[in-house]
Amino acid sequence: MAGTDNRGANDIDPHAPSIVLVGPQLGENIGASARAMLNCGLGDLRLVAPRDGWPSPQAEASASGARAVLDATRCFDDMAAAVADQQHVYVTTARPRDMDKRVVDPHVAAAEIRAAAQRGERSCVVFGRERTGLFNDEVVLAGTVITMPLNPGFASLNLAQAVLLIAYAWRTSGAEALDERTIPSGRALATNAEVVGLFEHLEGALDLTGFFKTDALRPVMVRNLRNLFQRAALSDQEVRSLHGVVTALSGLRKHQVPTPAPVDDEAS
Repeated sequence: MAGTDNRGANDIDPHAPSIVLVGPQLGENIGASARAMLNCGLGDLRLVAPRDGWPSPQAEASASGARAVLDATRCFDDMAAAVADQQHVYVTTARPRDMDKRVVDPHVAAAEIRAAAQRGERSCVVFGRERTGLFNDEVVLAGTVITMPLNPGFASLNLAQAVLLIAYAWRTSGAEALDERTIPSGRALATNAEVVGLFEHLEGALDLTGFFKTDALRPVMVRNLRNLFQRAALSDQEVRSLHGVVTALSGLRKHQVPTPAPVDDEAS
């Protein structure tokens, strides 16, 4: 609303989710997104390869005083780096994806993010490019897709509008909601960087074994495997254990351990 003052301009909730804008094109959209974030008490804005560089005079002009957000904004070369320290990664999209990916609306996501924050876990929401959205290889880095229940015949939103919808859902959500992916007490959920490291280890081992039959099929098979592990919400200990499994199986391959001989039914 117009006419509000700036007395609460620095009232940022440290438990709020991070907002990641991938490939934003216009500084004006970045500034308006920062304004929407501060309206709702969010302060951690991350930019992935902004088209016109950073900082941006256009962003500052359209932020309407949201300097607390702009001054703390960080830039990253790619989405993987931007979400590396996060344990829950949500992506927003209005388009159906040919992936087996969990889908929630903004209110469910907001309640989960609050519950995760109570456990000391970090969450972020990722928004794609204004024209083309997120690429499939970026969507696969997330555990959950947020789809906004808008008019299916006209679901397109301005970037700042989309950020405001998510930020407002978080602002008005209740802290008592339960997260269905709760990790038992004493176990820490793995960060996205740790899970991606497992992906790369597994995929490298599969390359060596010839698991990916053709170069054309490899990207689809990799995305399917990554989606499988993202749904598992792995703990850091589980990630270490799976690294050990991949290493052990790779060692068996390397030393060419013979497979057991087939059982002779007649001899038995």
